[in-house]
Amino acid sequence: MVTGGPRRRDGREPSLHQLRLFLVLAEELHFGRAAARMFISQPALSQQMRALEERLGVCLLQRRGGSLSLTPTGEALAEQARHVLEAMAQLLRVSDTHAGTVRGRLRIGSLGAEAAMPHATRVLDRLRSRHPHLEIEVRNLNFVEQFNALADGTVDAAFLRAPLPSGFQSIELATEPRVVCLPADDPLAHEKELTLAQIADRAIVDMPSEVPRLWWDHLTVNPRPDGTPVRYGPVVRDTEAMVLAVLQKRAITFLPAAARRLYPRPGLTYVDAPELGNSVSCLAWLPANRDVPAVHALRIAARPGGPPLEGGPQPDESAAGK
Repeated sequence: MVTGGPRRRDGREPSLHQLRLFLVLAEELHFGRAAARMFISQPALSQQMRALEERLGVCLLQRRGGSLSLTPTGEALAEQARHVLEAMAQLLRVSDTHAGTVRGRLRIGSLGAEAAMPHATRVLDRLRSRHPHLEIEVRNLNFVEQFNALADGTVDAAFLRAPLPSGFQSIELATEPRVVCLPADDPLAHEKELTLAQIADRAIVDMPSEVPRLWWDHLTVNPRPDGTPVRYGPVVRDTEAMVLAVLQKRAITFLPAAARRLYPRPGLTYVDAPELGNSVSCLAWLPANRDVPAVHALRIAARPGGPPLEGGPQPDESAAGK
């Protein structure tokens, strides 16, 4: 780069873009890698660094042989550049807070087709309309991932089915009946309603060991009211595998009534079973994340017409496991 002392041009402060480029180059100490990280060409990066040195009137970089390093001045100014960018980020955060603007990325998990349910799409539509600058990413989760992804921060919130393990907070979004999913040629397939006693001899699909046992025992009514344990069959990791196991006549399963619309398959039938009770859809998050701006905005979108969310859990929020 520049080896002499560039002459400073007064009134030409460096741009934030130039400072960001400089910091990436200071980390990589390689023009090719830094240019790739910033999605610009290597000549364009070199041109920006020359312009930055000219504006500041100092030498920031030096080449020795095939290596690139920071000059002492470059090392000192890199630290100041970080402070400048952090201060600007904080300024924008404060500005967004006062303007009610939420930016950044919100990662929302969805157990199977939960995000496609009408109550979930309404929440997402409200969120997008109120916060157009917020990037929303929906990730599909299987039975094993649904709680782990929330716990380890892979997602910020998730559309799930109750009951939730302890350690999560949630808002109830909707309830619907649960139904029995069984092969279309099963002798019970043409019944209008089924009781737990009628299916006592049928194997029920099972969950992997990583899935909280209390969750699946609750959803399969294990043990049954008379104390009889459920006989479990093949282990599945997602709803598609669950439906396939039923089609293959390896077991039956219980699903929300919406499965009739979301998972229609030739060879399957769904029969009402009032004894199974209702299935509860919920939006869940970690208590530590409840007031993160993007999660806070999602919670408000899930509560149309409600007051601003402040303080402790609201009337329609619950702490799982309590």
